[in-house]
Amino acid sequence: MNATAPRTLITLCTYNERENIATLVPALRTLCPAAEILVVDDNSPDGTAEEVRTLAAADSHVHLLLRQQKAGLGAATVAGFQWGIERGYDVLVNLDADWSHPPDVIPRLLEALRDADVAIASRYVAGGGIQGWTWVRHFMSRGVNWYTRLLLRLTPRDCSGAFRAYRADKLKQIDWNRIRSRGYAFQEEILYRCRAVGCRFVEVPFTFVDRRIGQSKINRQEVVRALWDIACLAFERR
Repeated sequence: MNATAPRTLITLCTYNERENIATLVPALRTLCPAAEILVVDDNSPDGTAEEVRTLAAADSHVHLLLRQQKAGLGAATVAGFQWGIERGYDVLVNLDADWSHPPDVIPRLLEALRDADVAIASRYVAGGGIQGWTWVRHFMSRGVNWYTRLLLRLTPRDCSGAFRAYRADKLKQIDWNRIRSRGYAFQEEILYRCRAVGCRFVEVPFTFVDRRIGQSKINRQEVVRALWDIACLAFERR
């Protein structure tokens, strides 16, 4: 990382998040004025891309990467990371666009990168938590994390969350052609790939608050697909 202040890119992957983006992007710009923001939109029919274009027209720190079809959260995140790496950013921060990830945690993630390569905003370490979930979602989330740590031998307590900061120089070492997960299992797979290139992990506690507007994109089919992708990674590891 550069000795001067690192060039930081915040990535937001969106599908039908127009109302959230309209308030989240300005909040991020206020909180992290030196950072730039990339919204990766999968051609949302609700006009998310148009909202981002309006914001970008008034602020050169805001960018839009418009994809022509909905290809999954993992594929969108990879596209955002590659966009940032190609343009020479030092740090990539990713968070959900639905306000479930409090933006005021970002400075703590950036500070944690002083001693790590990946800083994970964690619900499952001391001081972390979740608000607004049913017992079913708690059970599913904890089960997926236990399953991931068991099969992939990962040490972080929170392997399934998207709220993280990465050193770009370590992400450059990953062979993106080997990424198999296009959906929610990408969060586990990227940690697996980061560990393979020698990344050091640190977890920063935060409280997840269920989305303000709209509906979660997670469904039973996505969960089953994620479990299968993690199992395939475990087979690859062996």
